[in-house]
Amino acid sequence: MQANPSDVVGRAARFRLGIFLVGPLMALLALAMPAYAEEILRIPYAIDIGTFDPDNGFEVDGISAVNNVYEGLVEYAPGSTQIVGLLAKRWEISNDGLSYTFHLEDGVKFHDGTALTAQAVVGSLERRRDGRLVLSYMLGNVADISAPDDATVVVRLKQPQPSFLDALASAWGPKVISPLALTEHDKSDGATNWLGEHAVGTGPFKLAEFKRGEGYVLERNADYWGKSPYFDKIEIPVVPDIGQQILKLKAGELDVVPTNFPFAQLNHLPAELEVTAAPSMTQYALFIKPGSPLDNPEIRRAVLSAINPSFWVKDVFGPYAELSKSAYQNLMLDPADRIEFPSDIDAAKAAIARLGEVNLVIGLHSAKATYARISDRLIVQLALIGVKATAHVLPPGAAFALKGDPNAPDALLTISSPDAAHPENQARAFFTKDAPLNFYGRSLPEADAIVDVAGTKTDVAERNALYEKAGRLYVESGHLIPLVDVKDVVVHAKGLTDLGQRPAFPPGNIDFATVRWAR
Repeated sequence: MQANPSDVVGRAARFRLGIFLVGPLMALLALAMPAYAEEILRIPYAIDIGTFDPDNGFEVDGISAVNNVYEGLVEYAPGSTQIVGLLAKRWEISNDGLSYTFHLEDGVKFHDGTALTAQAVVGSLERRRDGRLVLSYMLGNVADISAPDDATVVVRLKQPQPSFLDALASAWGPKVISPLALTEHDKSDGATNWLGEHAVGTGPFKLAEFKRGEGYVLERNADYWGKSPYFDKIEIPVVPDIGQQILKLKAGELDVVPTNFPFAQLNHLPAELEVTAAPSMTQYALFIKPGSPLDNPEIRRAVLSAINPSFWVKDVFGPYAELSKSAYQNLMLDPADRIEFPSDIDAAKAAIARLGEVNLVIGLHSAKATYARISDRLIVQLALIGVKATAHVLPPGAAFALKGDPNAPDALLTISSPDAAHPENQARAFFTKDAPLNFYGRSLPEADAIVDVAGTKTDVAERNALYEKAGRLYVESGHLIPLVDVKDVVVHAKGLTDLGQRPAFPPGNIDFATVRWAR
C-alpha cells in the first residue's frame, strides 16, 4: 500500500517537534543531575589532626588519612604483620645485614604530576633522618642513602638491624613526599610549616580540604598508579564526643564509628549496623612504680591472684579480648611459657591479713570508658582480699612525667602498643632503661642485656626465645603486669566491607583504599 504524502509530512513534523521538546528537557536533566552519584565515606575523628606532615607528628586517629595520601617503600599487608612492597616492588638485603636495596615501581607520579624517582625517595628519607623531626628516630641507624639509578634506592645501616623493615612498614614509617613541594615550600624549615596543612604524596587519595578543628576531605587520585579505590571522597568531621558519633551513625549521618564504641553496647546494635573485629596489638597493662607496695613479692602475688584477668575479661570486653600471654602482644610473639596468674583468692586474702593494711592508687592513662571499666573490676577484685584500691584519671600528658614523682600513682593502667610489629619495638619503647615509654624509669640490666642480643638475631625462633626470656624477667621483677589483648573493633553501617585494618596500626584506622560497599 502506498503511503499518503500528507501523512508522511505530518509524521515528520511531529518528529521534529518531539526532538525540539526532548532536547531542552534532556539538557535540563543533565544540569540538574551529576554524571554519576559520588561514593562518599563519612568517618569521624575524635582527635583533631595536629599535623599532616608524615615526618613530624605522631598522629593516632588521623594516621589513616596520612597513610592514604602518602606512601612508603613497604607496608604491612591488611590483617597481617607480613611486610609487602608498596613503592618498592622488591628488595634485597646484603649478607652482612647492612645494605637494603629497593627497586621502585614503574609509572608512579606524585599528586602534582612529578614522577617518582629514586632521587625523590632519597630526598624524603634524608629529610626524615636529618630534619630533627618528631619521627626522625625511626631512621637513627641509617648511615647512608643513595640512588645508583632512577629506579633503585640503597639504604646502608650503621649496624645490623633486623627490625629495619618493620620500621619502614610502621604506621608512622617514612613516607615519600614530592621533591617539588619540598623545594617550593621550604622556608628554611624543611617545609614543615606548609606540610602541616598541605600534602603532596603518591597515594590513592589527595588532601582536598584541611579545616583544623572542623574536618578534612580526601578525594580519589584519578591518576593513582595502583588499584583505584572504591570511594570518590572521604569526609572526616572532627567529632570528639563518642556519644555524638554514635547518634550520628544511627541517624545515617556517618558511616563508621572507628573506635571507642562502648563494648557493653555491641550486643544491642540496631539492625542497620554491624561490627568488624580484627586482630590488634592493643594490650592493656599495669606499669608499676618503684617503691610501691607491689615491690613486695608476697603482696604482688596476692594482688595478681585478685586481679587475674580471667575473672573479668569477658565482663568488660565480651568476645573481643583475650588474656595476654607475655609482656609482648600475642600477635607479636607466641611464648613457649605463657604468663599464668595465681587464682587462689583465699590464700591471697590470708597473705594480706598477715602482712597488714595495703593501699594502692591506680592512675588511668585516659578518661575513655574502657579504662574505668577495667579499674572498677580491679578495685572490686582487690577488695575481696582486703586491699584498698582507688583509681583516678591522670591529666593529659601526665603519664609521661611519672619518673621520679613521689606523688605518682602506685600503678599506671595504660595501653602498651609499639610503633611496629617487631618485639624489638616493644622492648625498646616500654621496657629497657632508656625506653621513652618506660613510664617509671625502672631499670633491669640483666633483661636489657638480653634485649641487646635479641636485637641482632635474624632467626625468628632464636630472637623470640630471647625476647620472651627478657620479657619474663621484666614481669617477674614487677616492672609491669600484662593483662589483656583487645581486638580492633569498628562499628559501621551494614554492608561496608574490606576495611583493611592492620594489627600493628592504632585501632580504628581503616584503609580508605580498600574499604567498599558490598553491593
